[in-house]
Amino acid sequence: MSKKALLIIPPERFNEDELFQPKEVLENAGVAVTIASTKTGEITGDYQGKALAEVTFSEVSASDYDAIAVIGGSGTNDHLWGNQELQSFLKQAHEQKVLVTGICAGSVTVAKTGLLAGRKAACYPVDVQIDELKANSAEYVKQHVVAHGDIITGDGPDGAKEFGESLAAALR
Repeated sequence: MSKKALLIIPPERFNEDELFQPKEVLENAGVAVTIASTKTGEITGDYQGKALAEVTFSEVSASDYDAIAVIGGSGTNDHLWGNQELQSFLKQAHEQKVLVTGICAGSVTVAKTGLLAGRKAACYPVDVQIDELKANSAEYVKQHVVAHGDIITGDGPDGAKEFGESLAAALR
C-alpha cells in the first residue's frame, strides 16, 4: 500500500521552498501528496508562487494519511498558529499514530498543540518563532531538522529539502 502525506498551507502567503521541495522529495519516494488549507483553490505564496489546495484539512480524516506537515510562510503565523480546529486535528493525528511534522512557522503550529512539550524542535531562527516554541515548553535547537519517532520539525527554506528527506525516510 502506498504512503500518503497531507501538506497543510495557510490560505495565503505560504513559503514556496518549504512546500515544493518536500513535496518533490516525497513524490519521488512514491508518496502520494495532497495539499490542504483552510480553503480550497489556488493559493499565492510569499513570492507569488502558486499552489492548489485540493481539500480543507477539516474535511479529511487524519487517519487517511501517514504523515501531516504544516508548512510555513508569513501566512502561517496569521492563519494557522491560533487555529483551534487545526490544533485538534494535529493532536488527533498524533493519537492515531500519524507522523506530525512542521517546518518554519509550521513548527510553531505543532508546538501550540502541546505535542512538543519537553522536546527539542527546529524553527526559523527568528525571535518570534523561538519565543513561541519556548512558550509552549519546547527546546529550540539551531539545526535544519529535528526528528523524533513521531514528530519532525524543520527550520525553513534552507532545510526544506532535508525536511522532505526526513519525512520520506520516516515513511519507508
